[in-house]
Amino acid sequence: MAGYTDVVFRALCRSFGCDMTYTEMISAKGLTFGNVKTAEYLTLGEDETSIAVQLFGHEPDVMADAVRIVSDHLGSRLRCIDINMGCPAQKIVSGGDGSALMRTPVLAGQVTEAVKRVSPVPVTVKFRKGWDADTCVSFAKVLEASGADAICLHPRTRVQQYRGLADRAAIGAVKAAVGIPVIGNGDITSGDSAVSMLRETGCDGVMIGRAALGQPWIFREVKAAIKGIPYEAPTAAERLEVAIRHAERIEQVKGPHGLVELRKHLPQYLHGMRGAALLRARLNEAKNAAEIRSFLLDSLRNNTI
Repeated sequence: MAGYTDVVFRALCRSFGCDMTYTEMISAKGLTFGNVKTAEYLTLGEDETSIAVQLFGHEPDVMADAVRIVSDHLGSRLRCIDINMGCPAQKIVSGGDGSALMRTPVLAGQVTEAVKRVSPVPVTVKFRKGWDADTCVSFAKVLEASGADAICLHPRTRVQQYRGLADRAAIGAVKAAVGIPVIGNGDITSGDSAVSMLRETGCDGVMIGRAALGQPWIFREVKAAIKGIPYEAPTAAERLEVAIRHAERIEQVKGPHGLVELRKHLPQYLHGMRGAALLRARLNEAKNAAEIRSFLLDSLRNNTI
């Protein structure tokens, strides 16, 4: 979710019931080197009183130093440290980080131990089913023995990337093998899919990533499904109003550059709508949030979307 889960999008997700939000992936090495752009990922919203900070790196001492920096910077607003051992991106794994750590479980355990020693908050680890084969159960046991307070499994291998179906049986196997909480992730696109994952795997919670893009209200849908209460999907007008809110807020927080970043979000809000392709072209030409509002509301009034 790098490049998506900034302070504005996190606030939107919380407004629809998300219980815990995460920063974008933050380079531990970048933090310890004092990289200004890296440090900006620790900028929180005024109402953001609790955050999970997602770090990546493979050097135990560097990871520990990064945790100290995060803790000093955020203080009581830090809810947990999450170590990313699941990212499959080539630029991440080529440096030995992300899911590359699944090829070196001993080192993964050392990283976890180093972070746990200095962290003032719980430490969680997200990982995959394996690099190119199913090794998640043995890997989960290493993490548990190394002090992880909870783990999150995305049950596809690194080689799979995001292809194929998430293997829920792998989540169930990990849950049966460890005594710490296990969070399930992957292919949760609706309230029903969240409930079925909980039921089929016995996992302790679910994590939603890509499915929240363009539909942050999915958290409200999932909570309704878990509670067994009725849920009504947002109308087209309500969906566009959320997109407008996103645009206006990102302009306030980040200025004109924020609207450039918004271009990757807006098509998600329009997904499946009639006339979305033409509207996307107009939105890319918008100079400010006011024009985005005008384009979206005009399309709604003229019944072209």
